[in-house]
Amino acid sequence: MVGAMFRIIAFVLSAAALAFAAIFLLNPGSEPAATRDLSRSKASDNGLYVVEIAPEKDPIEQGVLHGWVVTLTTPAGEAVEGAAIAVGGGMPDHGHGLPTSPEMTAELGEGRYQVEGVRFNMGGWWVLEFEIDAGPGKDSATFNLQL
Repeated sequence: MVGAMFRIIAFVLSAAALAFAAIFLLNPGSEPAATRDLSRSKASDNGLYVVEIAPEKDPIEQGVLHGWVVTLTTPAGEAVEGAAIAVGGGMPDHGHGLPTSPEMTAELGEGRYQVEGVRFNMGGWWVLEFEIDAGPGKDSATFNLQL
C-alpha cells in the first residue's frame, strides 16, 4: 500500500516537473525590460511614416482615462494629413488587451491626431499599437510603455 502511494506521488511530481519544463521551453518569456525600446518616436513597420506619440499628461497615471497625441510625418518630414488611425494594444506579459477601446477622435492639423479613451489599469509592460491608413499607404507602429 505504501509502495503504491509512493509511486502515485512520484508520478504526479514527475508530470508536474515535465509540465513546467515544457512551459518554459516553449515560452521562455518576454524580452527583458532593460532591452525594450521605450522611445516615443519611430519609423512605422514598413517605413511609410515617422510616428510620434505623446500622452496628454506625463507621467502617465494608472486607472485614469487619458488621451494621447499621435503625430505622423513622412520620412522626409512632411506632415501627414487625412489619416485614419486605429488604436489597439495590451499587456504582452499578461496576454490581454487594453481595458478600454481608445479611438482617434480628431485631426488637430500639422499631422497631429487626438486619441482618447486610453486607460492602463495596472503597472507593468504595455504596448500601444497604431494601424495607420493615409495617402502613403497602410502601415503600423507599436510602442512599448513601462508603467
